[in-house]
Amino acid sequence: MLKRRVLLVEDHPMYRKGVKRLLEDTGRFQVVGEAVNGHDAIHQADVHRPEIVLIDIQLPGVTGLKIARVLRKQHHNMKIVFLSMHLDDERLFDAIRSGAMAFLTKDIDQETLVDSLRRVAQGENLINQLILSRPQLAWKVLSEFRQLTGDNEEGREREVAFAALPLSAREIEVLDCVAQGLSNKEIADELYVTEQTVKNHMTSVLRKLDVNDRVQAVLYAVKNGWIEIGPQPYAQVEMARSA
Repeated sequence: MLKRRVLLVEDHPMYRKGVKRLLEDTGRFQVVGEAVNGHDAIHQADVHRPEIVLIDIQLPGVTGLKIARVLRKQHHNMKIVFLSMHLDDERLFDAIRSGAMAFLTKDIDQETLVDSLRRVAQGENLINQLILSRPQLAWKVLSEFRQLTGDNEEGREREVAFAALPLSAREIEVLDCVAQGLSNKEIADELYVTEQTVKNHMTSVLRKLDVNDRVQAVLYAVKNGWIEIGPQPYAQVEMARSA
């Protein structure tokens, strides 16, 4: 079995050793390096070229967020997974902006930790599910997304192109289910189709909207008024009215 190469960036030695033992005991992962600070993490990433970097987001000094940004810039294919004592929208939003693929709390059970890293190794972006399950955060991401696509001519041209290429009714239904946080199987059950049909619809959606993943597709659909994620937070409604 091909073992996935992991770099652990964690300053608490007991927790770090425990995670290392857990991962290596599964036979699925090889911990190729352990780092306790930003400088060490960046150096070991250069030397070992891990597939996954598991980082404590609350490292003292150079934070896990800063480490992630450097690693993503220098090694585009490295998959970043954050560990944190707490899950809140501010940390999660920062994690999204840094390009992380998962955000895990340190109190999760061992099976969930291992399964999450396995899914990330296969290319699954777990942080998407967290965004869609937190409407206020999803609106915040949408707000920033609008700024990125609306403040330049290319962004405006893309919007016009999308408006001229609406999705089918079924594709909108699938996206609406995605926005509610449903899995492919749950969407298939909801719409009385097969999981493969759901996957085919999502592939078509991503191609038509020229986006990379489900979250971007959902945000585009919300932006164009095709679906809703959830109630827009009051403060953002007031900001929109005053804009």
